[in-house]
Amino acid sequence: MVPLPPEPAPADAPGTAPSRTSPQPLGDHLTRLAPASPYVDLDRAAWSRLSASTPLPLTDADVERLRGLGDPIDLAEVDAVYRPLSRLLNLYVSATAGLHRATSTFLHEEPPRTPYVIGVAGSVAVGKSTTARVLREMMARWPDTPHVELVTTDGFLYPNAELQRRGIMDRKGFPESYDRRALIRFLSKIKAGHSEVRAPVYSHVVYDIVPGEEVVVRRPEVLIVEGLNVLQPARPSSVDESTVAVSDFFDFSIYVDARTRNVRQWYVERFLQLRRTAFSRPESYFRRYADLSDAEATAKALSIWESINAPNLEQNVLPTRGRATLVLTKGSDHSVQRVRLRKL
Repeated sequence: MVPLPPEPAPADAPGTAPSRTSPQPLGDHLTRLAPASPYVDLDRAAWSRLSASTPLPLTDADVERLRGLGDPIDLAEVDAVYRPLSRLLNLYVSATAGLHRATSTFLHEEPPRTPYVIGVAGSVAVGKSTTARVLREMMARWPDTPHVELVTTDGFLYPNAELQRRGIMDRKGFPESYDRRALIRFLSKIKAGHSEVRAPVYSHVVYDIVPGEEVVVRRPEVLIVEGLNVLQPARPSSVDESTVAVSDFFDFSIYVDARTRNVRQWYVERFLQLRRTAFSRPESYFRRYADLSDAEATAKALSIWESINAPNLEQNVLPTRGRATLVLTKGSDHSVQRVRLRKL
């Protein structure tokens, strides 16, 4: 089952950012990993201090607008986690622009700068959509990246009719349910510097591709690509011998992580909330679930989780965690507790 629709949650009381203190040594907060580890591991306190001089560009109202259903992110979380991440990404984008200039000088040409592409992966209900939306807003506030676009891979799912023809309607969200060739073509054009690239649109309400609708991406400075399986390695098959992976087009990748038992609980809670919101709409594919009792809805959500989402997580999504540039590890309350950054 593809992730249920990420809708804005009801507004809570405005949050407040914690007061900033002078920088302190990070040594006491770093986990001493074995020398063979490819990551630097920081706890929340150490990570949040890494951008003490970086302004926080978002407000309570911005965060309320951006957070997904069931994700209680607030301004304090944005300040502690996403302000440092925004600063790090800004440094990476700037460094990549420098490499682009060096390459252009070497080749004696002036090719247009191509978008910096960031992949965001993770389980259903883990909060990756909120992560992608917050990053888009924060990176767009940096003066050298004012044009930031966000595309989800849901638009590259095969239409329901094609999934039914292939007999994989109950495996929606698994790697084989995506039009991988179309997604690779899309990213190839982005990295080739095309002035305009189009992607299909997916509706979580009707649970299908919307005929005739497209997302148009017009040469952004940064493109964020969010989806379950965006860190999957290439899997050549009898019908597709390509050895190119979606992640080959990423300049930076993020995996949003949490214990499976917590994600399962978040999924059930979100299902119950959707029963009272999106599911109740007449055109909703899930309209039949709107009138379930709490007990019936909980049982249905657990059934879907155990039969579809858990196997996809265990078989396809979780194994890609080690391929990410950065891992955000959440606690049971959805707050990020640890950050692991791949060494260069």
